[in-house]
Amino acid sequence: MTLSSVVLHLGIDHGSTPIDGVALPTVLAVTAVVSLVVLGLGIVALAQRRSRSYLLITMALGTLVGRTLVGGLAMDGLLSMELHHLIEHTLDGVMAVLLLAAVYYARTMARPEVNTYERDS
Repeated sequence: MTLSSVVLHLGIDHGSTPIDGVALPTVLAVTAVVSLVVLGLGIVALAQRRSRSYLLITMALGTLVGRTLVGGLAMDGLLSMELHHLIEHTLDGVMAVLLLAAVYYARTMARPEVNTYERDS
């Protein structure tokens, strides 16, 4: 990956400080760790709740890991910028659909009645 492709990707001019030396790999590494931790927390919550809405949310969190992976592959030159953008925007759409499906499912599924304490009349 050349500096000019990173510059074009970020929308900054050629007079800016080069970011592909340290900043971009650092951001991707931090993002990878954070997204894996968040995905792990989602998996733990899914294991405890075992509901379809938690599954959908966990899958949405998985798209964050996918975005980081795609960014790393593009930075290493294994993906072209065009394919990188296509995959990242597709993952954004998948994440949105999964989150909407989780909310829809959570709001439309039958809920057990909650028994509150009964008052003596």
